[in-house]
Amino acid sequence: MHSLTDDTLWAILNDELGDDTVNRLVWQGLGYRETPAGWDTSVVESAWAEKYPEPPNFIESRPATVQLTRSIPPADKQLLKEELGFKGYTVDQLIPRLTRRATMVNWLLSYRKRQPTEGFSL
Repeated sequence: MHSLTDDTLWAILNDELGDDTVNRLVWQGLGYRETPAGWDTSVVESAWAEKYPEPPNFIESRPATVQLTRSIPPADKQLLKEELGFKGYTVDQLIPRLTRRATMVNWLLSYRKRQPTEGFSL
């Protein structure tokens, strides 16, 4: 089980959690719920639900990651550095897969800051 602890967020940044798990954490925060009939988007913001009736794979989709970045409030854009002390990746690590994971962690930090997270886990 994974919850939004600093350890989980570091595991995402360090590429220690599988892509599916990382995506599912963000999907849960966005409000996507998987049901036997498909994806329930009843609590997903309309900007997401209209563009992505099924939750996007943020690791593979640049447009979805750009939308995720834009949805982070300006006051929360530096949470990776402020809350986790993340100094960024080295030049040889600057690949889309890792930078998209960093975006997902920053979004999750913003989510964690703004939402009660009791019971938030996979």
